[in-house]
Amino acid sequence: MPAERGGVGRYVDQLAAALDGEGADLAVVCQDRDTEVFAALAPHAEVVPAAADLTRRPARLAWEQTGLPRLARRVRADVIHSPHYTMPLAADVPVVVTLHDATFFSDRHLHGGVKGRFFRSWTRLSLRRAAVCVVPSAATADELTRLVGAHRDRLVVAHHGVDAHFRPPEPDRIDAVRRHLDLGDRSWIAFLGTLEPRKNVPALIRAYLRVGRDRPDPPALVLAGAPGWDRSIEPALAAVPPELRVIRTGHLPFDLLPGLLGGAEVVAYPSLGEGFGLPVLEAMACGAAVLTTRTLSLPEVGGDAVAYCGTGAGDIAAVLGELLDQPDRRAALSAAAQERAAGFTWPASARAHLDAYRRAVTEAVGR
Repeated sequence: MPAERGGVGRYVDQLAAALDGEGADLAVVCQDRDTEVFAALAPHAEVVPAAADLTRRPARLAWEQTGLPRLARRVRADVIHSPHYTMPLAADVPVVVTLHDATFFSDRHLHGGVKGRFFRSWTRLSLRRAAVCVVPSAATADELTRLVGAHRDRLVVAHHGVDAHFRPPEPDRIDAVRRHLDLGDRSWIAFLGTLEPRKNVPALIRAYLRVGRDRPDPPALVLAGAPGWDRSIEPALAAVPPELRVIRTGHLPFDLLPGLLGGAEVVAYPSLGEGFGLPVLEAMACGAAVLTTRTLSLPEVGGDAVAYCGTGAGDIAAVLGELLDQPDRRAALSAAAQERAAGFTWPASARAHLDAYRRAVTEAVGR
């Protein structure tokens, strides 16, 4: 995993900690630089550094096919969990694979080229060869069944949890974000996520332009997350007038995220499709008024505790403007969001994963 953890990295970190907390007999295989991280997260686990240099994808894939099965024999594993689409094809023990979303099939135009073909191929392969596949939402399970022909009884839904780090921020945490981004007294709308086509950021920028240009004191729009590969963002930014301010933070330090989310007037996440939508859950846990879409898994996460809009700039602008003008509605959403987010926990996710591991082993014994 990269040193700067995105959504999948946080999933692996928090799952390892929760599995350890549930008493799992766990061996965590990681890069050498992450051994101390996992030793702290999962103090009862056996942390095993991979011997090879796995910084490049071809090396990782080759090692997963050869080195990982040998290592599994050495630690006497009963099951291997590969947490990101791919898996060892010649392992001596059953394998569980996490498939994070089905948008590689439902929205192919958002995942073009080699990357799209790679993840579609491995999704199909893992659905055929893995004993069990874990998915983060019922929506993802339904899409994989509908689009790829997955057997529903071999899919286990394990919702993500929310890290305790994400909670309504104290004023000093919000002030730290203001200083870091040089916001002064200006309010802001926040987005958190990789700036990739699926996140629909150009439409959010155009919506922000519509909402902000007629306001005497418009909020800033803060786009936090890795730069990504959405080539439509630059043209959208070019149309933003000087009196409006869009801030691209890049990868924001983890400690600043609760202040960013909980201090925002609105957290806007107008995604075109998600396997789960962890930024929405994290914003809810921080007490944010969240605006998102009804695509795929997002209503499964947000329920009645978020505001919804369409995916077009006009639809986003209409609801975003309403939220900015209605502080009482934002406060009500904040309270509802915190209550709903409390129901998504990593221990519950870990127990669902343990059920998947037991099912995989049981089915292997029965063959």
